[in-house]
Amino acid sequence: MHYNGTGMNLSIDDFDYELPSELIAQHPSEMRSGSRLLCVGASLADRRFLELPQLLAPGDLLVFNDTKVIKARLFGHKETGGHIEVLIERVLSAHEALAQLHAGRAAKPGSTLRLAGGLDVRVLGRAGEFYHLRFPEGAAVSELLERHGSVPLPPYISHAPEAEDERRYQTVYARAQGAVAAPTAGLHFDEPLLAALRGRGIDVAYVTLHVGAGTFQPVRVKTLAEHRMHGERYEIPAETVAAIDEAKKRGGKVIAVGTTTVRCLETSAAAHGIPVAGPAETDLFITPGFDFRVVDRLITNFHLPKSTLLVLVSAFAGIEPVRRAYQHAIEERYRFFSYGDAMLLDKLH
Repeated sequence: MHYNGTGMNLSIDDFDYELPSELIAQHPSEMRSGSRLLCVGASLADRRFLELPQLLAPGDLLVFNDTKVIKARLFGHKETGGHIEVLIERVLSAHEALAQLHAGRAAKPGSTLRLAGGLDVRVLGRAGEFYHLRFPEGAAVSELLERHGSVPLPPYISHAPEAEDERRYQTVYARAQGAVAAPTAGLHFDEPLLAALRGRGIDVAYVTLHVGAGTFQPVRVKTLAEHRMHGERYEIPAETVAAIDEAKKRGGKVIAVGTTTVRCLETSAAAHGIPVAGPAETDLFITPGFDFRVVDRLITNFHLPKSTLLVLVSAFAGIEPVRRAYQHAIEERYRFFSYGDAMLLDKLH
């Protein structure tokens, strides 16, 4: 889905910045809600994430993405003996999936991959940048991944997955299995914080968007108009649509927890005028000039340079305010990316 946003003529180079590598968080904070929170509005304010209830108002609505990360990474070798790494992008059925393959040479249709646990997986062919794989009969793909797969940590996290990652690279409210990357803005919420938010009269609702491996793919074109987003499945429950409608009627703000939640809600609203319940798919690329119809405030982590997520955040809060915020965060030694600190952004008016 594309629209003629004024930002489409911008270059991806307009969303670059220099980040000292030591600011890339390699491990989560000791306590989920113990992260720092940079508030970005008319000015910048350094806060703690556990102060969030005081930064929102009774009657506001938080919308979370309740997708659950699957153990999507498998290792093995090809028939020729070469080592291979498989990253599941999407489970298609009980025995088939789309995946990224990292190997010395492309795998040929009809060939077999021998993966962890003695799994013989057949390559059926290509589907764009992904491979179409057939898993053996018997246990379902999801069950095999749980048994033999590992947590698909992002490429900028240098350590192999540990027991801590199985717990912390997952939100406390994760429910619907299917993501291969965590909706990381939600990693800062723990049960005491959720209870404190409810106690202050702040409502919560959920959408489901299964984050794909494409979220880490670099933008390979110069101008934003040339970039095509990978498709991701999402679902908006009827009770979430009702909760948004009620919040708007009472003058409350809708706060999206994460860019994936923004894409769900705004894709649906762009197509129908208002969010509509049900399953759908989004390839919406939100750039400066986009008309946000649903989301009033956004909680998100710090994103990679020249990424579509940084473009989305800049569209939401303004290119210059976001540039200033990132510069401030670097100077103040905030922690960046999936295991890093968070921002609370007001929509640019």
